[in-house]
Amino acid sequence: MPKKRFEPKPMYYFLLLLTVAAAFGFQSWRTMFNNFAVDGIGLNGFEVGIVQSVREVPGFLALLVIFLLFIFKEHRLSVFSVMLMGVGVMLTGLFPSVYGLVFTTVIMSLGFHYFETTNQSLTLQYFSAVETPHVFARLRSVSALTNIFVGVFIFFMSKWFSFKTNYIITGVVLILAAIYALTMNPAESGIVPQQKKMVLKKRYWLFYLLNFLSGARRQIFVVFAVFMLVKKYNFSVAEVSILFVLNNIISYFFNPLIAKGINKFGERKMLSMEYIALIAVFIGYATIENRWIVAALYIIDHIFFNFSIGIKTFFQKYADPKDISPSMAVGFTINHISAVVIPVLGGILWLINWQIPFIAGAVLGVVSLVFVQKIPCKGKL
Repeated sequence: MPKKRFEPKPMYYFLLLLTVAAAFGFQSWRTMFNNFAVDGIGLNGFEVGIVQSVREVPGFLALLVIFLLFIFKEHRLSVFSVMLMGVGVMLTGLFPSVYGLVFTTVIMSLGFHYFETTNQSLTLQYFSAVETPHVFARLRSVSALTNIFVGVFIFFMSKWFSFKTNYIITGVVLILAAIYALTMNPAESGIVPQQKKMVLKKRYWLFYLLNFLSGARRQIFVVFAVFMLVKKYNFSVAEVSILFVLNNIISYFFNPLIAKGINKFGERKMLSMEYIALIAVFIGYATIENRWIVAALYIIDHIFFNFSIGIKTFFQKYADPKDISPSMAVGFTINHISAVVIPVLGGILWLINWQIPFIAGAVLGVVSLVFVQKIPCKGKL
């Protein structure tokens, strides 16, 4: 196999620009969120759970992407999604209340989730099955590099500027990047036309189920792992920023290895490795009460989180090419069904005992490990 995995196409550079912008916006929002919620507004675990559940509602409504494609070309919808995300981030610091945070989070999240849906769809449409893992890995590595910059950026900016100012700066950067992307035209002829209707097929059941389980597990990681570091172990915004930087330095170098592993060993072995590791990590969250060991577990959690690209590459190998765009929307919606419920339910359980959400995460890991064995071995698709 040649060393050069894919020819850089206009679509690659287009997605690269928007991925960097979206990563900058979301990571900035996310890095400051828990400290803004706890220190700036005074929210408790239940209220944070509510905000995080609302954040996932737009992901649950990702099916609307199918209908928006009647109005916009898919790559243009990606641009407008990043622009909307920028507006939401920019407004976040202007409304320092639980209701204001809910409102701005919905706007930010609409843009973020619709970009993620179209980003995945365009990648699967424009690149081959061998190229796709490497494209996903490169985009994630670039996101990690952007996140490193964000960690340094927030570390210094938090010492000089308020949450309000930092959110405004971040939002303006996203909007300017989206405006520039509007001048690009990465579309190519010869791409299989996508169905502009909801696609639900029995043969895709494993893709749907793995998305559901991944969404449930992801929410425990995204919502409660960082909240635990801030609430239970008193991590400051600077310490959280440093942790994110370490995460992303490791991810930058590790993501290409994930792509190579998928092509060499297949999705079943790689995803099995992910779920075994995450079972151990969630058990560690619930039983080990040492801030530095828990921080190390968070880094391990973040590394294996990236193995989830195997779910998408597995789907690409056996799906009808014209089903990719609507199926990504359906998969994203299924991924977020549990995401709408788990933050609120987890917030309630947190008030009873902070360990319960992480024990639930370990159980989800076991269930995921069982079902991922249904993926055919490499070479048998």
